Amino acid sequence: MIPRPCYMEWLRQWKDKDVIKVVTGMRRAGKSTLLKMFQQDLLHSGISESNIVSINFECLGEELPTDYKDLYNHIVDQLAATGMNYVFLDEVQTVNEFEKMVGALYACDDVDLYLTGSNAFLLSGEIATLLTGRYVEIFTHPYSFAEYYSSLEQNQGCGYTYPAKYPKAHASDLPAAEAAFNHYLTYGGLPYAATLREGEAISQYLEGVFSAILIRDIGSRRPRMDTQAFMATASFLADNIGNISSLRKTAGILASQSSGISRNSVADYIESLIGSFLLHKANRYDLKGGTYLRTLEKYYLGDLGFRYWLLGKNTGDIGRRIENLVYLELCRRYRRVDIGKQNSSEVDFVARTEGTMHYYQVAQTVLDENILGRELSPLQSIKDNYPKTLLTLDRIGTGSMDGIRHVNLIDWLLEK
Repeated sequence: MIPRPCYMEWLRQWKDKDVIKVVTGMRRAGKSTLLKMFQQDLLHSGISESNIVSINFECLGEELPTDYKDLYNHIVDQLAATGMNYVFLDEVQTVNEFEKMVGALYACDDVDLYLTGSNAFLLSGEIATLLTGRYVEIFTHPYSFAEYYSSLEQNQGCGYTYPAKYPKAHASDLPAAEAAFNHYLTYGGLPYAATLREGEAISQYLEGVFSAILIRDIGSRRPRMDTQAFMATASFLADNIGNISSLRKTAGILASQSSGISRNSVADYIESLIGSFLLHKANRYDLKGGTYLRTLEKYYLGDLGFRYWLLGKNTGDIGRRIENLVYLELCRRYRRVDIGKQNSSEVDFVARTEGTMHYYQVAQTVLDENILGRELSPLQSIKDNYPKTLLTLDRIGTGSMDGIRHVNLIDWLLEK
């Protein structure tokens, strides 16, 4: 299990606090493993194993009551009589009326409650109303590049033999870092996929993950969905990551390619992709007016491996792919990430947390002076004193220019 210190620190911070801890994220992004690591952390801190109750509702190894009242009683019967009980409910959204069971457990003074869920609907509807102000949430992304690179080091220590074409990972080994980055940029960072090296094996694994999401998280809510039209929508968005788009334009293009796809259907499919965390929407933020614009948003994949699986592409579109990668990394580091509109120009990303902002431009290379000027211009037009960064794959010409930090993307991803 690869250490994920940011997530672990969050869990430690909220331990024993009178709120429900909710861990959300895409399927196979590592939520269950994270909870296992935290349970080990509890044991190492002196918590008795009898005070830890852990249930995975998608595991067939245990017969569980299907009625929420019986399930509540089943869990209460397992609680230790003394001390705080740490209750972990994995994929709890699969239980009918789970929100009532969760509310009852939360009311127990001797229960510290942790939930995971693989779609945004976990915190929608009745449970959001029932638990308003009573929960905190953290979103679990697939591996960052730093975590992925760390996993290569650990695999070496577990007897894994690297193919000759794939260099071993060492923190100070530039060729190894670049080879690993190229692999990560193509196949993504789902934890189990990080243990695989061949494209065909990764593709088969990603197909299984996508099918599970389609059946369990999307199909269960939209049983009459046109699967072919849904796949066409997903493939189109994967092929256009980072492009400014509108629902009307997307629906028009898809309708011309495949008859029978209506604008409403496309809207439903996009909502489903976002709800299952396969897709993220970045809104446009007007830096001058300080307001959000309602149109021309951008979409990014929750994991770049799905672009490879949906399109069969392992080359090309490097500029779009690194933009997608940077968006996900910024989402890990900041509370909110938007596209910035500065008069008639665009800032790739405006990242905000705790009342501060950071502006980012992303480009494959700026060795051409014209491209450099074009990328710097939106940042130079911003007159406040918040940090500004240009990220590229260049290793020549980096440094500081007019207060704008130009840094190599791989180095930035591996920064502490």
